[in-house]
Amino acid sequence: MSETRNTFFKIVLQITCQLLWLVGLVEGLSAVYLLLNYSHSSLFFSHTYIILPACLALASAAFLLVSGGLGLGVSLRVSTCLQALFLYLLVIVLCLEATTAALAHVNIKKVHSELAPFKDVLQRYTGSSQDLHSNAVDATQEELQCCGIYDYRDWLATPWFNHSGGNRVPRSCCNSTYPMCNGTLDLTELLYPKGCQVKLEEAFRFVLRLIIWLSLAVALLEVVGFVSVAQLIRDHNPPLNTGQGKALRTEPVGQKAP
Repeated sequence: MSETRNTFFKIVLQITCQLLWLVGLVEGLSAVYLLLNYSHSSLFFSHTYIILPACLALASAAFLLVSGGLGLGVSLRVSTCLQALFLYLLVIVLCLEATTAALAHVNIKKVHSELAPFKDVLQRYTGSSQDLHSNAVDATQEELQCCGIYDYRDWLATPWFNHSGGNRVPRSCCNSTYPMCNGTLDLTELLYPKGCQVKLEEAFRFVLRLIIWLSLAVALLEVVGFVSVAQLIRDHNPPLNTGQGKALRTEPVGQKAP
């Protein structure tokens, strides 16, 4: 019976470690996606702490991959040192995930206020390929398939719009499915309908929410991992048989010599 239970918890631990690998991979990719998005649009953000959850999620993903491999070793080989190290890594990951989820929850509410400089960058747009702000705006509009802050009408209040003749928006606002589009306001249906700030907020909030849900999944998997390892340790170090102790206590004490 004990051998069957031992095998069962070994299988459970192996499945748990594989799931930890999967969750760690998804969390790492999510963090990389958020960091890449930020690197392409860093001019539109007030502070850099918005990417702190992504940095912690990336570190947590690395620990998850290591923990998963170590957990597989624990399930295949009886070693007190490996079991202790595995549990120690799980505690570290749990602390990282809790901190990451808390920061992600806080930053979800701050995404809108953090994108306040987007309007200022739009006001500095010159259309020149040598201008850093212009390149950032064009790259963002083409990559996210958006136009302006909320829609193309945001360009009507920019200095560039007045200097360019007051009848068109940048070509980066043009929908890529319409090659004939040149940004003129006569054919606004050829422009991207949604604004860039809206899309940036949606992208960042989606990734931050995903990180929170992944943190909850990791917490559940870690509970299973803790229980499985605890059972393996218990089976490897069974409690002393109390029956022998009782027998020893019931033996008569030797008689005194006459």
